[in-house]
Amino acid sequence: QVQLVESGGGLVQAGGSLRLSCAASGSIGSIKTMGWYRQAPGKTREVLAQISNVGSTNYADSVKGRFTISRDNAKNTVYLQMNSLKPEDTGVYYCNAHTIVVVTAIFESDYWGQGTQVTVSS
Repeated sequence: QVQLVESGGGLVQAGGSLRLSCAASGSIGSIKTMGWYRQAPGKTREVLAQISNVGSTNYADSVKGRFTISRDNAKNTVYLQMNSLKPEDTGVYYCNAHTIVVVTAIFESDYWGQGTQVTVSS
């Protein structure tokens, strides 16, 4: 089991910046990838950025060049630095942890944080 606690959301004007944090606890060693997702009103949840346990990253085209995902392994925390925010970045942001456990077979699971609201005003 992995528990995720997000923080850092809020209200910001267009062009501003926010940094989201996601603290992980529990079976940290089983985490393969962590990521940030966004769910805008009336839309499905979409992946924004992911970082692997060896530090490789990938980003959605919509946030590339504006958002940066990073991790502090000593604190078991993943961050999402969001710059040049746009009104269309408004939504609930979720932290995700994808775990892999190999016992007699490979077991994969996804864990989610509670979500944090980000609102960008024009």
